[in-house]
Amino acid sequence: MRNLIQEYSVFSQYFAPHGRERLLFLGEQIAQRHLTYTDRLIGIVGDAGSGKSSLIRGMFPGLELSNDDDMLNPRKIMQVRDLFENVQQSTTYHIDMRFQTAFTQMYEIVDFVRNALEHKRRVIVEHFNLLYTALGINADVLVGIGEEIIVTRPSIFGPQPQSIYDIVSKSLHYRKIAHTIEDITIMILTTEFGINRKIMYASDMRNGFVLKFTEEVDLDFELLNTRVKEEIDRHLDVCCCDEDHILIGNKKVACNFPRLHVLNTSEIEEFTFIKRFIPDPKTNTYCIVGVLSNNENIAIDNLNTVHFLQRKKI
Repeated sequence: MRNLIQEYSVFSQYFAPHGRERLLFLGEQIAQRHLTYTDRLIGIVGDAGSGKSSLIRGMFPGLELSNDDDMLNPRKIMQVRDLFENVQQSTTYHIDMRFQTAFTQMYEIVDFVRNALEHKRRVIVEHFNLLYTALGINADVLVGIGEEIIVTRPSIFGPQPQSIYDIVSKSLHYRKIAHTIEDITIMILTTEFGINRKIMYASDMRNGFVLKFTEEVDLDFELLNTRVKEEIDRHLDVCCCDEDHILIGNKKVACNFPRLHVLNTSEIEEFTFIKRFIPDPKTNTYCIVGVLSNNENIAIDNLNTVHFLQRKKI
């Protein structure tokens, strides 16, 4: 059957959100826009901590994962040896290649995936680039997550999973840096500048972050820039505390994606604020924009062209 979606869609790019809820929402939107009922093999590529599990939960609500950051499901891990005795009871399978190869041989995984596809079952494979060479079949839909989310339908012209992985694995570091600075900024705004957390919320951009205020406040941008850089220069350790908090040095800070950070603020090399509020008439908000550059005179009205179309670093 002729697939017009595959013929005319090369790829789509999205911001990779810093927040868990935003990532779940985006996963839902990607599924609605890009998946069809005939898509059987879904490949996900990206490094640990990029949010693959959250994205999959958004794309496939209710799917029981074989593992995530907090647990392993032995029954799901060993499903590749079930010889499809229960194939009628399950329509969608999840495999994480980095975990799966620790328990089973590659040929077992390949046989399982091929059998599932032959039975017209859907298989979602994390780290699909590790399976592609042995499997010899490209995904119907391939999703890469780093600082951006790339959604593509591979054809005879590619792209290959490793090519997408190479792109997103390099960019993930900048997303971790931006999210770390975002949390430091929110911490300083609420504790030192007396800003009510309820009047601001985080949004997304590439190579930086955006804080949107529902009302304009009197803010000393020079002082904010100085204080954030002082905290960064202290080379503070950053670690996950629980599902809703991180530790920045010895300070416990609320965070809705605690695993998406650099390990130490010494990894942050370039950063500055655009030292004014940027009004956003579409959302009726006032935006604080932080960029991973020392150039505060960046033409922000063309950043998406530079970042996504030209793929340049500012």
